[in-house]
Amino acid sequence: MGIVQRRIVRMLCFFLFLVLVTPVSAEEPVLKLTLKESIELARRQSVVIHSATEGVAAAESGRKVARADFLPVFNTSYDYTRLNKEPEMEILGHKYVTGTRDNYTWSMSVTQPVFAGGKILRNYEISDLAAQIARTDEDTTVQNIDQEVKEAYFDILKAERMLAVALQSVEQLKNHRDTAQSFYDVGIIPKNDLLYAEVQLASGQRNLVKAENGVAVAKARFNTVLRRPVTASVEVEDILTYRPMGGSLEECLQTALERRPEIRSTSLGIRQAEKGVALAKGDYYPSVSLVGNYSRAGDTPSVSGSPYEEKDSWYVAAVASWNFWEWGRTRYNVDVRKSRLVQAQDGMVNLTDMISLDVKYAYLYVREAEKQIFVTEKAIEQAEENFRINRERYKEQVATSTDVIDAETLLTQTKSDYSNALSDYSIAIARLERSMGIVYPDSIFTFVAGKGGN
Repeated sequence: MGIVQRRIVRMLCFFLFLVLVTPVSAEEPVLKLTLKESIELARRQSVVIHSATEGVAAAESGRKVARADFLPVFNTSYDYTRLNKEPEMEILGHKYVTGTRDNYTWSMSVTQPVFAGGKILRNYEISDLAAQIARTDEDTTVQNIDQEVKEAYFDILKAERMLAVALQSVEQLKNHRDTAQSFYDVGIIPKNDLLYAEVQLASGQRNLVKAENGVAVAKARFNTVLRRPVTASVEVEDILTYRPMGGSLEECLQTALERRPEIRSTSLGIRQAEKGVALAKGDYYPSVSLVGNYSRAGDTPSVSGSPYEEKDSWYVAAVASWNFWEWGRTRYNVDVRKSRLVQAQDGMVNLTDMISLDVKYAYLYVREAEKQIFVTEKAIEQAEENFRINRERYKEQVATSTDVIDAETLLTQTKSDYSNALSDYSIAIARLERSMGIVYPDSIFTFVAGKGGN
């Protein structure tokens, strides 16, 4: 072996050593989430909730601004004035200088409102109610996000169940195709029976591709709700199972009227409108304030006085002002506020009706999905037995390939219907809870891991 060849061998050995000792980067771990973890993550990540929280902060700052109106206001000013000439006056033909061309003044005053027709108090109460409304609106936003997470979560479980059904269907169709192939090879069945089995297998494989895409789409939506990359890997805990729901429609309606944040928000809005009427009426009354002032003056920036004025002075005054005639402006403003109060009261009536209808729709849909679970669960047993019988009869050649395919199609459809009913039931429960104002983890029944359906 020559020198060049030995060098090449050494280089190859060196690169092989690097490949062996260099660690291989592991794939990104799949995030596995429970429903509780999903909701908590969505709440932390949601920009909608963040925006609502900022709304609360803004409303709370507005309340503090209104509270400051009760307190005295301190003011200070410093000004300089230069005249074109020294001020003077003439007495009996003689001119006397009465001031200086340069004039400096510094003053500080404090104003304490004493009476304003209740407007300061009413304005504060309105701002306080606005802060409460903002917090209630934040609760509404949180409940909306919770519902979105639940629906996206159960959509993943539904898609995964549909994928499992599609996989089982393809496996059954493959077995039937293999049986048909063996029968065709020995001349028991004609070519068209084998072709029919292969066509149905291809159809099942297409459905499998759709089911796989359905899982990917459901996970992408779930990641979007949680504000994660749409392509991020994620797995969720399988809690898709039937749990009976207690409670009557009347109980659900009562709970909704007590717990829906929208009702609390509208109720606070009515109180706010009532305060608005009182605020407008405050313009019928005069306002009274106490004012204290201290000032210094002079002909130099140090405001140390001048030959013509003392360097400092002060006064205390009570000031009352009253706009007693504004061509009906105050009355019209009161009328505006009263109309807004009536609008708020009408809005409460309409909201109550809409919530009641929302609860009833959700409740009936829960009961409908619940019945579908019972019906399809029993149908699965019948479809499985029907498929088993037709498959055995086909092996004995007392049934056709069409009979087996039809039985398999019926079984697949029945299992799909059951998965749909089970997931629809869970989603219906989530929507009913939202219509009732129930916040996770409070629940009509607890979503925990359990044995899934068929």
